Amino acid sequence: MSCVVTGGGRGVGRAVVERLAAAGGTVVVVERDAGALDWLARHPAADRLVGVVGDAGDEAVAGHAADLAERAAPLTGWVNNAAVFRDASVHGTPVAEVADLIGRNLRPALAGAATAVRRFLAAGTAGAIVNVSSHQAARPVPGCLPYATAKAAVEGMTRALAVEYGPRGIRANAVALGSIATERHAGFLAGQEPAEAARIDADLARLHPLGRIGRVEEAADAIVWLLSPAAGFVNGVTLPVDGGRAVLGLDPEAH
Repeated sequence: MSCVVTGGGRGVGRAVVERLAAAGGTVVVVERDAGALDWLARHPAADRLVGVVGDAGDEAVAGHAADLAERAAPLTGWVNNAAVFRDASVHGTPVAEVADLIGRNLRPALAGAATAVRRFLAAGTAGAIVNVSSHQAARPVPGCLPYATAKAAVEGMTRALAVEYGPRGIRANAVALGSIATERHAGFLAGQEPAEAARIDADLARLHPLGRIGRVEEAADAIVWLLSPAAGFVNGVTLPVDGGRAVLGLDPEAH
């Protein structure tokens, strides 16, 4: 089997790549930043890890990744994880810039899903697509309109793909992640004063009923399960992987 993972050089994407590699498959990793792929050559499964440098939203890049995956083994899975994190609010940002930010988060998932569907159909084989979404698709935080809007669209696209291509053996699902301890999150905390970093940690723990944020491995486990035959009757769902954040109702009387 072979899979493609976009945004697979760091964080959740890298954890997915490593889980898939451990299962014995070939994984093509798409990254805009070539430096994020340096670890591939040092990995124990380096002979089954293939890096592609480019924009995951570019159909030519997605097509090249699919070619490399199919050259190694039948393509069975595609994970759309690439994302752009940049805040913007409509009261102070031109609409064209907001629309561009939405597109920069939505287009990679669309290009990846379209490429995967076309390859599965051409090969006449079943396949699975997993789109990485966020709790913000349903419960946005202030300032994140472009990201929240794009992720809501990704979840709608996931349902549409599931309905249209399920009869052809193609499953499409999404995971809505809560806060995850990625390198990006660690870098954000490192840029804060110690007291502020501690406050942020405490606030995030309070927002997740498990009392902590997630680990990249926990997110990856859910994604890899959705790709697997074990999830063969799961189609069109958005699975919260957020420690209960989406269902939490904070007590207004709590102090």
